[in-house]
Amino acid sequence: MAQYDVVIIGGGPGGYNAAIRAGQLGLKVACVDKGVDGGSTLGGTCLNVGCMPSKALLHASEMYDSAANHFAELGIDVAPKLNLTQMMAQKAISVGQLTKGIEFLFKKNKVDWVKGAGRIAGAGKVEVMGSDGVATTLEAKNIVIATGSLPAGLPGVTLDQQRILDSTGALSLSEVPKSLIVIGAGIIGLELGSVWRRLGAQVTVVEFLDRICPGMDTEVAKTFQRTLAKQGMVFKLSSKVSGAKASKTGVSVTVEPVAGGAAETLKADYVLLAIGRKPYTEGLGLETVGIAPDKRGFIETDHWKTSAPGVWAIGDVTLGPMLAHKAEEEAVACIEAIAGKAGHVNYAIIPNVVYTSPEVAWVGKTEEQLKAEGRAYKSGKFPFTANSRAKINHETEGFVKVLADSVTDEILGAHLIGPHVSEMVGEYCVAMEFRAASEDVARICHPHPTRSEALRQAAMGVEGWTMQA
Repeated sequence: MAQYDVVIIGGGPGGYNAAIRAGQLGLKVACVDKGVDGGSTLGGTCLNVGCMPSKALLHASEMYDSAANHFAELGIDVAPKLNLTQMMAQKAISVGQLTKGIEFLFKKNKVDWVKGAGRIAGAGKVEVMGSDGVATTLEAKNIVIATGSLPAGLPGVTLDQQRILDSTGALSLSEVPKSLIVIGAGIIGLELGSVWRRLGAQVTVVEFLDRICPGMDTEVAKTFQRTLAKQGMVFKLSSKVSGAKASKTGVSVTVEPVAGGAAETLKADYVLLAIGRKPYTEGLGLETVGIAPDKRGFIETDHWKTSAPGVWAIGDVTLGPMLAHKAEEEAVACIEAIAGKAGHVNYAIIPNVVYTSPEVAWVGKTEEQLKAEGRAYKSGKFPFTANSRAKINHETEGFVKVLADSVTDEILGAHLIGPHVSEMVGEYCVAMEFRAASEDVARICHPHPTRSEALRQAAMGVEGWTMQA
């Protein structure tokens, strides 16, 4: 029986980063992973059928949309032709390079990759069922559960991956739909809806709530929805889907008002079900060590420790935002705790991003949260219409908003909608980690002309001295 200091179940962003960190710290480590959807690559949902392939299609579709609709105003006359087969091929190549990169890092850090489905088989034991049907058992001083999550289902909507798709299916369509219904106005639905809208689909988004993107600052969410609507996306809010019926040529979706009223039937070529994700904790043998997930399937932890000695859990199987970078932070902290170091995650400073065009990014508290807490705050806002670089690049949608404590001026939240804000929100993450005041950012020189000047100008606005708007 192979013996390890740490055996990690799952090879996604949480699992593979945990394995690499364990190797760096000199621990004998194995990562058990069965691959995604029958595949044989590391990286989990994120690299194989989630974050990475969606970003590849978001980038490619944005380039296509720009060429088709915006190049002419720059004096570039082109007539782009979509080659969907090549677009999907380049996506696959990029994903393959990333997964091979993890294999290289495993070898570099002396991590054993054990291929197969892992389950806990009692204290200190992990059973691995290989694709050949042969089971092997690993012995571990510590077991880390990093099995991630799966798309959540909806009663009355049965996935067939032909006409009714989850996010995985929507990333691999062989044709551009004439029409697409997206069930769920969260990040995944809006990102993938944006891909197919840019490529020519008529996209209708059906959302149970009366707003898009719950958790996003309300002012930002309203601006975001208006922008997507201007691009051609149709929204049906406060609406619930009670059924979906697929045929060979399309799908009929029954939609009812949440407040009650007559149902209507929407028809489309395809339906994307994107109402969120659920933790992947079934079949892991948790009962063999006395771990009982909550009713939603999450594993409760205390500093990544479960109720079972020597068993840890990180990432989407634990409470908190289901984000790859949250899993990565927990991976490092968990392994450092196992190694006797002071592992730490600042959960208040985990950024969120929507990779549409414009992008949306935020970190810290929203205005609604601060009001609910009764905390006195000041805000500064700066529009990209007044930013030199954004204006000359014809990308002026959106703004930057900074929230700071009324007394101490400590930055409490930053909310960005605009061009490339995914790359800019990190500045506020750093500032908040060091408990900076808005004045600190306002008095730091930023290069001109750049979009990042909007970050400074918004910070100036907290004290009312914005200079460029």
